[in-house]
Amino acid sequence: MADFTFIDLFAGIGGIRLGFEAIGGHCVFTSEWNDWSKKTYIENFGTGEMFVGDIVPFPAEEIPDHDVLLAGFPCQPFSIAGVSKKNSLGRPHGFECTTQGTLFFDVARIIAAKRPKYFLLENVKNLVSHNRGYTFKIILQTLEKELGYHVFWKIIDGQHWVPQHRERIIIVGFREETDFNWDNLVIPNQHPVLKNILHPQNGTEKAESPYTTGTQAVVHSKYTLSDHLWEYLQNYAIKQREKGNGFGFGLVTENDIARTLSARYYKDGSEILVSRGIKKNPRRLTPRECARLMGFDDTFKIVVSDTQAYRQFGNSVVVPVIKAVAAAMKPYMK
Repeated sequence: MADFTFIDLFAGIGGIRLGFEAIGGHCVFTSEWNDWSKKTYIENFGTGEMFVGDIVPFPAEEIPDHDVLLAGFPCQPFSIAGVSKKNSLGRPHGFECTTQGTLFFDVARIIAAKRPKYFLLENVKNLVSHNRGYTFKIILQTLEKELGYHVFWKIIDGQHWVPQHRERIIIVGFREETDFNWDNLVIPNQHPVLKNILHPQNGTEKAESPYTTGTQAVVHSKYTLSDHLWEYLQNYAIKQREKGNGFGFGLVTENDIARTLSARYYKDGSEILVSRGIKKNPRRLTPRECARLMGFDDTFKIVVSDTQAYRQFGNSVVVPVIKAVAAAMKPYMK
C-alpha cells in the first residue's frame, strides 16, 4: 500500500532510504558493493527487494520499474580531502577517476533506461566548484539537456538538525514540468548541541555493550585516547599552526557542535574529540554517538566492528535532512 516505489543506488547503510520510507515510499531495488555496509543494511532493512553489489555491469533493463531513483554516488573523487590526497599521490580525480568518478554516468544510464518520474542525488559541497565548476556543469547538462529533467539543487548544512557542521549538495529532478522550489524545505530554527547525542553517563540511559558499561552506562575506557596518541595530536597541531595551517584536532564540549564526521574517523578520531575535563585525555565518539550525530534512531542496529561502523556513519547522510527534502518533494510527486 505504498504511495510510490523507489530504488536505492550506492545505498551505503540506508540513510537516504529512511528519508523516503518516512513519506510512504517502498524500496524495490538496492545496490551496494561494500560487504560490510551490505551487512548493516540487510540487518536493518531485510532482503525484501532485489539486492545487487556492483551496479556498473548490471543491465539497467533488469532493474524494476520505479517512481523515484535515489543515489548517493561516491563523493571521494570530488571532496576537498579526496582531491587533495589524489593530487599528492599524482592520481586523477573527478570524472578522470575511473574507479569512482564515472559512477555518476551509471546513474545517468539507469535514468535514461527507466525514466523515473523523480530522482534525488547527494554529494559533497565541493562538487559544485570541482575543476572550476566544469564537473558540475557536465552533471547538470547531462540531467537537463540529455535526459530532459527539470533539475533543482541546493547546498544544505546538517547543523540545523544535528550538532554537526556538514554541508552537502542535494540535487532533485522531475521528469515533468513542476512548480517545485526550495522554499518548501522546512529548516528548523535551531542549532542542536552535542549534549543531545552524547551518552549522559548518569544512569538515565541503559548500557549498550560494548559502547557503555555498568549501571551508569559509562562510556567504555577504550574510547579514551592513550597518552601517546593525545601527545602526538597536540604536537601535530602545534606544528601545523606554526606553518600557518588550520589543521589539527577538534576538541569539543557538550555545548558545541562538531566538525564534519568523516570516514577516516576510525584512525584517530581527531576531527571530533570529546573533552573529559582538565588534565584528562579526551575521547572519541562511540559508534552509537556517531549514529546519533548522523540522525539515526537508537533502534538502528550496529552489527559491525567499530572501525567499519565509523567508516559507515562517516560516509552516510544526515537522515533528517533527507527526510526534510523528501517531505518538500512529496506534494509535487503525483
